[in-house]
Amino acid sequence: HALTIYEKLEKPLVNVLADMENKGIKASLLRLKELSAGFAKEISYIQSEIYLIAGVEFNIGSPKQLGEILFDRLGLKGGKKSKKTGAYSTDVKVLDELVSNNIEIAQKVLNWRHLSKLKSTYTDALPKQIESDGRIHTHFAMASTTTGRLSSVNPNLQNIPVRSEEGNKIREAFIVERGNRLVSADYSQIELRLLAHIAGIDVLKNAFKSEQDIHSATAAQIFGVDIEQVDSGLRRKAKMINFGIIYGISAFGLAQRLGIGRGEAAEYIEQYFEQYPGIKKYMKSTVEFAREHGYVQTIWGRKCHVRGINDKNGAVRNFSERAAINARLQGTAADIIKKAMILLPDNLEELGAKMLLQVHDELLFEMPEKNAEKAAKIIKNIMENVADLSIPLTVEVGVGSNWREIH
Repeated sequence: HALTIYEKLEKPLVNVLADMENKGIKASLLRLKELSAGFAKEISYIQSEIYLIAGVEFNIGSPKQLGEILFDRLGLKGGKKSKKTGAYSTDVKVLDELVSNNIEIAQKVLNWRHLSKLKSTYTDALPKQIESDGRIHTHFAMASTTTGRLSSVNPNLQNIPVRSEEGNKIREAFIVERGNRLVSADYSQIELRLLAHIAGIDVLKNAFKSEQDIHSATAAQIFGVDIEQVDSGLRRKAKMINFGIIYGISAFGLAQRLGIGRGEAAEYIEQYFEQYPGIKKYMKSTVEFAREHGYVQTIWGRKCHVRGINDKNGAVRNFSERAAINARLQGTAADIIKKAMILLPDNLEELGAKMLLQVHDELLFEMPEKNAEKAAKIIKNIMENVADLSIPLTVEVGVGSNWREIH
């Protein structure tokens, strides 16, 4: 099996990735500079708001100073000092906890951090990585993840935040040559689909086959109502649970995401497993297999090694168990997209369509405008039919002149 993965996926992928790296993606220096200036303005505005609440100026980027302001000067509850440094912890978890208690300054610090990171990582750094051809050439690493997913470095184009408005603004700076179009093709909910397939969950399989909205279908199952009665609130809860389950979320984690009590969240998870006993069974058997062998396998036989699954420390063990449950799904999704990437270039060559980027479940192409619609159909067809599964794979395709428009 391991040899087949090497022969059939990894080896043929080398040339495909080399071509993608050589081609690169066009980036707008002007747009990136405008964004940097905009972020700088916003950051300085948030900074002055933070100073106003704190009643004093300090270095927001220094965890030590921030901790002293929050827990000594403002006397907020929830401060914990680290034994090593004697300074308060101000990581995301601590700040999220404050936010859930409606502490305004904590939300502002999180916003300040988010924008500062986007500015330094992307809008300030990317212009330096535009080469003389006006394009950014990222490097794809094939052996840097345990699940077989590709990663992208120098610059990392896979980590641009998906759900934030600012992340979308950064995608606007990725553009095309004149007369060309970008096409994005994205596997929709692939890990949930694979869960239905691998764990053999008929209710989920049927929902995917009949093209029902999967989160509404789950909400109807868990909350015991007709699918027509599912409102956006119930759907949102079901969506959080669906995605949370894939990543082995705890009642505490779900409670935080939904802004509800831990007891209520635990009940939701219990109801979920009652409705889908197959998922609980899948999780249990996956963890047991990982304990025994030290790895889990994707449906095509890739081994994803799971360290720490038998660790004495409970927290380490829990983390590894969640990783094992997710690795089979994520690893299978990675195999599927790699297979598609190997098949696509030859089928697109005569249309002048070039594959530029791979970002997890999404592929990005550039081509002459006149061929865009035709190429989009071919891409969708190949990606949807690359694996023979008990559920349909669905690919959403977008065509436009920058990455934001089509994402």
